[in-house]
Amino acid sequence: MPYAAITYRVKPGNEDEIEKIFAGFRRVSTPVIRNEAGEKVGELLGSAVFIKDEFMVRVIHYEGSIIEVGKHMATQSGVHDLEEKLAPYLAQQRDTKTPEGFRQHFANSIMRSIAQLTPENYPGENA
Repeated sequence: MPYAAITYRVKPGNEDEIEKIFAGFRRVSTPVIRNEAGEKVGELLGSAVFIKDEFMVRVIHYEGSIIEVGKHMATQSGVHDLEEKLAPYLAQQRDTKTPEGFRQHFANSIMRSIAQLTPENYPGENA
């Protein structure tokens, strides 16, 4: 099951304030991701957020397509609330108020994955 990392440039010195914002994050309405026909096409399995100085990274663990993850998250009111609260702390503003704007930000902010190792795909020396 893949992971994706989303980058944010934040104003340094605001780590505690940003941590408080994420502490109050309202979860997505459902972790199940469905296409336009209502068929299950994926699932959000978990996420984590890391911050250091002006860099913040959100790691998303999911099943399915990252494009579908972005579409799903773009429609979630909790995600939009979080984005609004983060805005004053961002070093670079972006439009995430509409689903289209959010999807564009999502696409532009995804880090390139160069390795995703699990015991199944990288068993180690004793396998």
